[in-house]
Amino acid sequence: MQRRQSSKHSKRPLQVHHSNQTDLSAWRKGGTVDTEKSAQNRQSLSDQKNDNEQDSLEQALSYFEKIQDRVSLKKSEVLQKHLSTMESIALKRGLPPEGFDVLLDVALSGKLADTVNTRLLKSLIPASAIPESSIVSSVSWFCVSKCSSNIQLLFLRWLITMFDFIDHKEQVHALYGIFFSFLNDEKLCPYICHVLYLLTRKENVKPFRVRRLLDLQSKMGMQPHLQALLSLYKLFCPELVSITLPQKMKTYFKNADGPWKAAINAVRQRNQANSTVPQPLLLGTAQPHSRKRKWNTQLIVPASSANAQNLVVGGKMSRADSCSANESFPVEQLRTFPQLLQNIHRLEFPSQMGSVLTNPLLLHYMNCSKDESVYLRLYYWMGQTLQEECTWCVVDNNQYEEEFRGFLETVYKAECFLQEGFPSCEEFLYRSLPLWDGVSCRSQILQLVSWIPLSTFSEMKSQLCDPLAQLFFTSSLYFKCSVLESLKELLQNWLNWHVVQLDSESDSQFSSLNTTLSGLVNGVAELINFVGRISTAALHLEKSHTFLLYFILDFYETVCDIYLKYKLPLLIMPPAGVFYPALLSMDSVNLNQLCYIMYRYRTNLIAAKENEMSKKKIQQFKFSSQTYQEYNQYIIAMVGCLWTSSAFQKDNHPEGIRLDDELLKKTGVREYKNSFNIVYHPALMCYAVDFLQQAWPDDTTFNFNLIKGKKWNWYLRYLYGQGLEGLKLFIESSINRVSKASQSKAEDEDEKV
Repeated sequence: MQRRQSSKHSKRPLQVHHSNQTDLSAWRKGGTVDTEKSAQNRQSLSDQKNDNEQDSLEQALSYFEKIQDRVSLKKSEVLQKHLSTMESIALKRGLPPEGFDVLLDVALSGKLADTVNTRLLKSLIPASAIPESSIVSSVSWFCVSKCSSNIQLLFLRWLITMFDFIDHKEQVHALYGIFFSFLNDEKLCPYICHVLYLLTRKENVKPFRVRRLLDLQSKMGMQPHLQALLSLYKLFCPELVSITLPQKMKTYFKNADGPWKAAINAVRQRNQANSTVPQPLLLGTAQPHSRKRKWNTQLIVPASSANAQNLVVGGKMSRADSCSANESFPVEQLRTFPQLLQNIHRLEFPSQMGSVLTNPLLLHYMNCSKDESVYLRLYYWMGQTLQEECTWCVVDNNQYEEEFRGFLETVYKAECFLQEGFPSCEEFLYRSLPLWDGVSCRSQILQLVSWIPLSTFSEMKSQLCDPLAQLFFTSSLYFKCSVLESLKELLQNWLNWHVVQLDSESDSQFSSLNTTLSGLVNGVAELINFVGRISTAALHLEKSHTFLLYFILDFYETVCDIYLKYKLPLLIMPPAGVFYPALLSMDSVNLNQLCYIMYRYRTNLIAAKENEMSKKKIQQFKFSSQTYQEYNQYIIAMVGCLWTSSAFQKDNHPEGIRLDDELLKKTGVREYKNSFNIVYHPALMCYAVDFLQQAWPDDTTFNFNLIKGKKWNWYLRYLYGQGLEGLKLFIESSINRVSKASQSKAEDEDEKV
């Protein structure tokens, strides 16, 4: 608002002097001078204000640095003044790095009352980075226990929240054993485990530490924070952790950034609004497009601890540095794929795991890395971020929907790149879908649904399918189509995963493959049946809308080819509530789709039957006779409709269109038997009219009875030429036509007539 007002004031001189200008150049000159003067005045006032704040901050830091004896807040106006100054400046634009040494020492040394120490810790908002030395110094005060346990707890929460703002972490990693020694404190234990989780490397996993954690677990029970640390230890050294831990991802730690989160966001927004120059709010080599949310800072590759020594003018490293096997390669210097291949053994993932999502080279590295801790770190960070930033799960987050949408898009792109879903996204969807309105971030949420990993359908049904179904039935046609598209992509991702697994499995692992195959077959079958149920209901609700039917049939184009294309022993026919609306559709695209689908079903079923007959040994999976029976019923109905004009007499499906002749006569339709053949079918009648106009241009009666005999074959070739490839494949594969000799004879007789 302040900038808008200033901009208005800067334009007023132009209006005042407009009548005095003799030409355009003079007018421009006067306006430019006045604008420049206004800008200079604003800059001068801003600089003066910043200088005053800087002086006040230096005075406050100097005061806190010199405190020796305990001072009462109520009795000391000087303390009140400097404390208020510190808080206001910290909340307004953040504190400089040199301020953290002083304030952390004062807060943890116990020189002041807990009220003052609490306010000091809550005001520790960084403007740029936090020096590693201040963390080491504060941990030494933490160890001597000069401050109360409440202040110790608040310090740990602050350290967890600000972990990614620490400039270097080598010395902090060296404090691992000191933090570990505080695990016995029940009050501090959850936050100590959180700090250790962030610090743990493979070299930190020792047998005595595993024993300590197991002892604590036996005393305290299966606490989530202990499970988190044990899970990480087991990933690094599975031989040291023999107990079975829950495999399902869960929220291990409580949210620790409450007092600082809003302040960090406010500082970023204010600094961004007051300056056109990028503010030093990121620990990285690039600035993000938005700084309003904490997760945005973690989508940029942060500067490593070796940055300053390794960076050289021109962006190149010396040969000695490049070839040194003892030093890790700074990930922020990674620019090309050859660089990745050359330094792949010396790369170390950044502390800000979110930055991996936006870096294709790091995603490549992650895809081929066997270090499970990398995935665990990313899943943990992502799970926490999704939980905290969800705009419909957290109060007052609605204003950040656009940024949250961008974050979900980033996660989805990373999943597409890795060709697998993140378990933390699955957990987020299961937890948030029951609260979702179907509108916020719609396309991003449905994209994430398509990458849910394969699991038992009973769990998916209650946590995914039921909430989706409720929204599906009560939402718009467009939403229904979007859900069907997402479920189709989910099915394709599962099937593609199966094909990859088949290629990677060896013959010696065939027994384990069968177990996996059984679970996959059941899961895929349940998903297809679920889509069949909601599709039937949706077609009824939307009166068999053409657009909806297209997406449903698009789903079944994948289903009909599962056996041959994806090598999965499963074929499920569409329900009658989908088949018959498609067969009787008034749109040629839908009818053509159905014909192609039935052609592919036939091809897959024949291949499966031949496979069963050629293999002497008993197969684990066989198609049921019900599948063949249902296919035959559908074929009879289709041939009866499109070719023999006998659908109403021969359709034997329980939900089919068989009707008594007496009832059909009451309809008043003269040629009711021919109503759905390829000439009279509502979806194809426009083609028949066009054919008649081309064959008999002078005839305006549109006599469809002319299309028979030789003309029938001409009409058929005409239909094939209109792009109805599905219809062509169906007729040529499923309809036994007369031999060419008898066919040509019939054509000759027709010509004589």
